[in-house]
Amino acid sequence: MGNSEEKISLRTRYRHERSERYLEHSFEHLAETAEFQRAKIIASYISYADEPDTSALNLALIKNGKMLLLPRINGRELEWVPWDGKPDQLTVRKKISEPTGVAYTDLGNVDLIVVPALRIDRSGYRLGQGGGYYDRALPSFSAFSIGLIHPDEISSEDLPRDDWDIPLHAAATPDVVIRFQK
Repeated sequence: MGNSEEKISLRTRYRHERSERYLEHSFEHLAETAEFQRAKIIASYISYADEPDTSALNLALIKNGKMLLLPRINGRELEWVPWDGKPDQLTVRKKISEPTGVAYTDLGNVDLIVVPALRIDRSGYRLGQGGGYYDRALPSFSAFSIGLIHPDEISSEDLPRDDWDIPLHAAATPDVVIRFQK
């Protein structure tokens, strides 16, 4: 089985497992970690369905005076738009809340990026939802990258990798932050 087929199979399995045991958790505690405290500009996302909930974390970051950027789909790419926490500055497209407004273009100034994942392995490689948006976006950042996952979504086995996959610097569950060697 090739990487593509294996990734599709794993996504199906991991989505099912996640939906079977989903519990709502807060990731707000991450705002107090050293990486988040040092960061001035943070790219995050608005979670949906049974993804780890980013709402309290995003609002805590704004409250702490951070510039928060959220992704918006533009064709096959993500663009990043500043958001100040006001719900009226969001629009829903295909179940995903996206910010309205002018895109922020100096991604080299972003200090930290929060990334969604279905699973993350012990080397920091993630399996995402399969759209490739973050695979295409991550090379634009030199920022510290952290993936949010539910408990038990750290894979003890290596996930399938392609040449374009980029390992994250860390993974976070509601209880722990795991930093990877890079």
